[in-house]
Amino acid sequence: MSLRLLALLLALSLAWPAWGASRDPYRYFFNETWGDFQEELVHAREQGKTGILIFFEMDECPFCHYMKRKVLNQPEVQAYFRRHFLNFAVDIEGDVEIVAFDGTPMTQKTFAEKRHRVRATPVFGFFDLEGRRIARFTGRTAGVEEFMLLGRYVVEGHYRRMSFLKYKRQVRRDEQP
Repeated sequence: MSLRLLALLLALSLAWPAWGASRDPYRYFFNETWGDFQEELVHAREQGKTGILIFFEMDECPFCHYMKRKVLNQPEVQAYFRRHFLNFAVDIEGDVEIVAFDGTPMTQKTFAEKRHRVRATPVFGFFDLEGRRIARFTGRTAGVEEFMLLGRYVVEGHYRRMSFLKYKRQVRRDEQP
C-alpha cells in the first residue's frame, strides 16, 4: 500500500466520527425527570427556557423510532432544543404515574389521552412556562431541517400569528433567490 493511500485512510478514519455523528437521544436530547411536570415548569423558568417540549411516543411506533434514529440523535438538534426547552418523553400507553402541569397525579396514558388528546404518535407538544400548550405537531418531520424549523417557529413566537404550515411556506418563499 502506498504511503499516500495509507495517509488518506488514516485521515478519513480520524474524521469519520464528525461525519454523520449521532448521539443517543435519551442521553443528549431528553432531560432526566421524575415525572413531576409542575416541578419541571419551575426548573424551566429558573433556567430561562422558552418552555417544555413533550414527545408523546409509544414503543411500536415506526415514526417515533424514525425521529429518534434520524432527527433527535443529531448534535445540532440536541444543542438547539436543550438550549431552549426542557425535553421529555411520555409513553402514551404508559402506566407510570406522573404529575401534570396543574399538580394532578395521573398515569402517562391518562396525561396523553385525556389531557392532550393524543391518539397517534409521535406528537410534539410545546408548552409555555405556565404549562399551556402553545404548539402541537403530529407525525414525523421530513428530517432535521423541518424539525429545526419547528423549534424556531416556537422559540421566535411565530405560533402566535400563524400555523406551522403557513410559517414553513413563508420561510421557503423568503429563502428563494
